[in-house]
Amino acid sequence: MTIQWFPGHMAKARREMEEKIKLVDFVVELLDARAPQSSRNPMLNEVIRNKQRLVVLMKKDLADPEITNQWLKAFETSGNQAIALDVNNKADVQQFISSAKKLAEEKQNKLRKKGIQPRAARAMIAGIPNVGKSTLINRLAHKKIAKTGDLPGVTRQQMWIKVKNDFELLDTPGVLWPKFEDEQVGLNLAAIGTIKDQLLTLQDVAAFVIQLLQQRYPTLLKKRYGMAQESTDMWDIFVHIGKQRGALESGGQVNMDKVAELVLRDLRTGKLGRITLEMP
Repeated sequence: MTIQWFPGHMAKARREMEEKIKLVDFVVELLDARAPQSSRNPMLNEVIRNKQRLVVLMKKDLADPEITNQWLKAFETSGNQAIALDVNNKADVQQFISSAKKLAEEKQNKLRKKGIQPRAARAMIAGIPNVGKSTLINRLAHKKIAKTGDLPGVTRQQMWIKVKNDFELLDTPGVLWPKFEDEQVGLNLAAIGTIKDQLLTLQDVAAFVIQLLQQRYPTLLKKRYGMAQESTDMWDIFVHIGKQRGALESGGQVNMDKVAELVLRDLRTGKLGRITLEMP
């Protein structure tokens, strides 16, 4: 399965990023902690090139904490500074600022050695749609600057944001790459709500989530839906969840689309528990 997804505004956003990359000292790359590899845009490497980067695993409060730590170690082993972040946690936001300042100081120290008075450090903040970029920017700025929303593709233009007197951030729109060759990547991104729900059949995505939960988080599945671990027939599983959660239509029949929407909403909001879809 190949999913095609590259609206015109995303092509434009990439061109603008390529033009502005020379203005920044380092790049803040935001990933979703529930699917760090799938939410990593391979095109970003072509844009960033040799710039330093800070990898930030967003929405850590929704992800499996043990696996998040494994991902952090994996990124650090590959030579990237990495942190995990819950934007509603003040300590996490402060850790982000400290980590960014550390990268900024390295650049500024090089300028000082050359006898150049350093300016405020500049960073480009980049990531795929719906990764939490706008919410983070609003936290850093202590006011609502960037638009936020539950749907991917809210930010459509670039803007500079000053973070105290520490550094400046260049906000960029969320950018996806032209197509997903790997079906697993498409399913992961659809499950966490990165790509629009119309691109994949919701029942297929929900079935994928249920199968993954059966394999890795059976107790969470049982706790949320009262489902026996030995259930394997997806039709029966959907019927069980629909009856248990009231996803019914007139006549008492289970509405399969409503069941799919319910499962995905429970995953995306954390009601199913803290879940990570892929291992490092």
